[in-house]
Amino acid sequence: MSRDLAIDLGTANTLVYARDEGIVLNEPSVIALNTRSGDVLAIGRDAWKMIGRTPSHIVAVRPLRQGAITDFDITERMIRMVLHRAGVSRFNRPRVVICVPSAITAVEQRAVREAARRAGAVEAHLLEQPMAAAIGSKLPIDQPIGNMVIDIGGGTTETALISLGGVVALEAVRVGSFDIDAAIQTHVRRTHGIAVGEQTAEQIKVAIGSAWPGAEEYEGDVRGREIMSGLPRTITLTSTEVREAIDEPVSAMVDSVVSCLGAAPPELAQDLIGRGIHLVGGGGLLRGMAERVAAEARVHVHLVDQPLESVVLGAGQCIESFDQVTDMFMTGRSSRRR
Repeated sequence: MSRDLAIDLGTANTLVYARDEGIVLNEPSVIALNTRSGDVLAIGRDAWKMIGRTPSHIVAVRPLRQGAITDFDITERMIRMVLHRAGVSRFNRPRVVICVPSAITAVEQRAVREAARRAGAVEAHLLEQPMAAAIGSKLPIDQPIGNMVIDIGGGTTETALISLGGVVALEAVRVGSFDIDAAIQTHVRRTHGIAVGEQTAEQIKVAIGSAWPGAEEYEGDVRGREIMSGLPRTITLTSTEVREAIDEPVSAMVDSVVSCLGAAPPELAQDLIGRGIHLVGGGGLLRGMAERVAAEARVHVHLVDQPLESVVLGAGQCIESFDQVTDMFMTGRSSRRR
């Protein structure tokens, strides 16, 4: 018997929710390929460990960048292997709900649907990530109440104001956590003459990165390759230095939230004063992000209990009652103001 599946096809991570089972897969959205033979060597966490550590004929790539498919064939192969890990076979083809950024174009939407069908899904429906995040955060989206969700992913930041089951105001920018990592890499290279990899930049962000000054500041040693000599070198970075380095992408995220608030009808904006804004996504875990948004938006910001899983959990709630849920939540049916 086929299972209904919900897939959060994120730029950073791919999560799969199976009907009646819950989350069955949570892996980085990375695939490792042998360019000589075309074989897939690994996907997920195993492939993520290979980034920056492979010989020239092996590449570890992310097939999605800024919420969009950059390589259709590789994405299809990754979805096929994800479905296989979730127990899908040629005799067991599921109906699938795929969570996608609201910023993707109609062409990109068709690409995702086609990739899922060719990978083994009998049906492929798309659900916008802000709507899924609101459902997964257990917000009363079917009520005439303003619910605002900020979803900061690896490649996009989306802010949506939802009421009566529809998106009233939406602001989406193709800036996310990977842009913060890139800003750290650029700063270390320009300021200290040290080249560091993607994984090292992410470790710096997690260890000492922040979007807002806190009661306690941190510092840490960073090891990398000196550009001039090519030799290994260690430097020390502080929280203040990293915060200044990542200010540009963080400001772009916060500005999109303020812009969405500016497009909100007065009555719904009034609701947010009491209810606050809900923050989801891996980027929301950046130290001080909630405080930074709250300070500039002048509205309290809550980090939800499961920020990394809220999107796939929301899609999972839809497939639990697949036959009863109408397509009002599916991409293209909600009303919005951009």
